[in-house]
This record gives sequence, structure tokens and C-alpha cells, in this order.
Amino acid sequence: MKETTPAAMPPCFQSLQKLFTFDEYLEFLETQPENIRYELHDGDIIQMPPPSGKHEQIVAFLTMILGYECLRLKLYYGIPKTATVKPENKMSGYYPDVLLMNFSNLANEPLWEKQSILSKPDSIPLVIEVVSTNWRDDYHKKFADYEEMGIQEYWIVDYAALGSKELIGDPKQPTITIYSLSDEGEYRGKQFRGDDPIESPTFPDLNLTVEQIFSVRY
Repeated sequence: MKETTPAAMPPCFQSLQKLFTFDEYLEFLETQPENIRYELHDGDIIQMPPPSGKHEQIVAFLTMILGYECLRLKLYYGIPKTATVKPENKMSGYYPDVLLMNFSNLANEPLWEKQSILSKPDSIPLVIEVVSTNWRDDYHKKFADYEEMGIQEYWIVDYAALGSKELIGDPKQPTITIYSLSDEGEYRGKQFRGDDPIESPTFPDLNLTVEQIFSVRY
């Protein structure tokens, strides 16, 4: 999603030189309309404009497909409507487009009872970012933070081929990159395009191609 400056910050948040703590970020959110979303990036509050229709189609499709797989496999997982991922010891907070939540680990989440905030990797088996104009965040910043947190699986769904040629190839084409965490704690990625079947460590029997995701069809 394209990054813009928060539109209507109260006076205590107007200093451009100020970096916000996570608690100050949560305080700021309480003053804002629910239909406007913000993330915290290393102390900077970033307004996230409304996504495109195509973006939301893909998010809805993946939510439906993966939710069904959780039921079929009897996994005690769910996909929350909104949940914040908070990397520990950082002034950041993200809203993944799709977040798979492990119900069994919520008792270990220090903030969950009061707010839908997740910080433990065992609570987050998988996250998905559907790429928009701020593609650098998905490929670099969020990639690094999700990896450091120890989230086992991370999808970057680049349906408009917005990533750089270095990242998705030359010529650029719509690509899904699926990263899984190695034993060394580093992401290893594999790219999928066109009629390639998706390979997901979390859902090894997933019968789905890239084209089906991008065209939003079974």
C-alpha cells in the first residue's frame, strides 16, 4: 500500500522529528477513525490508504482457501479480521494482509487479552503480504522483521509485478514468493508464476496454482 503522512494528527503527534513508541502509536490509533489504517515503522506512523479492489479480491480469496484448509486438516488456526504483528524490542507494528493465528499459543501473548496484538512466532505460523506500491516494505523491511521474529512462513503475493527486476526477474512478471524459515533462522525463498502449483510448508497438500490466485478462481 502507498505510504502517506497521517492526515489529522492531534497536536501532541505533529512533531515531524518525533519517533513514537509502540504505546504512543496505540494511543494515537484510539483518536483515529476505524476505517483508516496506520502502521508503525521504526517509530514513524504511516497512514495506509484504502487498497484496490483487485488487492482485496486476492486477500479475500486466500483467506477463504486457507481457512478451509485449516478446517480440513483440523488445524487449531484461524485468520483474524485485524491483528497487529509487533516485532519484539522494536518500535514497529504491522497489519499483514493475511495472518494465520495459532489459537493454542494465545495464552502466551502478553497483550492479547486487551488488544489484538501478536508478538510470539509460535502464535503466527504464516503471514501474507499482497504487494502494492510500497513493495519495498514487503520485500525488505517486513521481510527482515518477520524473519527476525521467527515466523515460519511468509508469502509475498506480487500480482502486479511491482517488485524490482532483481527481486522478481527480468522481464518482470506476476510472482508469488514463499519464504520458509531454515534451521539457521534465515528465510529461504522459492518463486512461483503462471500455472506453477503453490508449495506451502504449512499446507503441503494445497491444490492451487498462481494463476488461480491472481484470477481469483477455483
